[in-house]
Amino acid sequence: MARWEVNKMYAEYSDKVIEHFMSPQNVGSMVDYDGKGEYGDTRCGDSLTIYIKVDDGVIEDISFLIFGCTASIATSSMITSLAKGKSIEEALQIKERDIIDALDGLPKNKIHCSVLGVKALRNAIDDYLNKRGEHRL
Repeated sequence: MARWEVNKMYAEYSDKVIEHFMSPQNVGSMVDYDGKGEYGDTRCGDSLTIYIKVDDGVIEDISFLIFGCTASIATSSMITSLAKGKSIEEALQIKERDIIDALDGLPKNKIHCSVLGVKALRNAIDDYLNKRGEHRL
């Protein structure tokens, strides 16, 4: 593919989106996770798994595996960056708009990708809490 074709292909994305797509943060599986959350469906589109390691109520480590497009990879990278080091309560407050803003925006037709991260993170937190016999309100 010619250089101009690559530039044109990603022209709708901010530099932050391209940065998180080309060099995603916190990628990979985690074997000793405290919580695992999944969201999406590989049969019809994007699918995300988030793993969290929690120490004293704080997300000390977080990683993800994604099957998806440029925006899905970037939003998954960003939500893990936003959640790492946050308390469970603070992580539960992360919204789709926070991810979009942190990435300096997303094209209108890719806004839904931010939902993947929020849902998978909340599912990972729910898994962690359920293992502890707790539930979020």
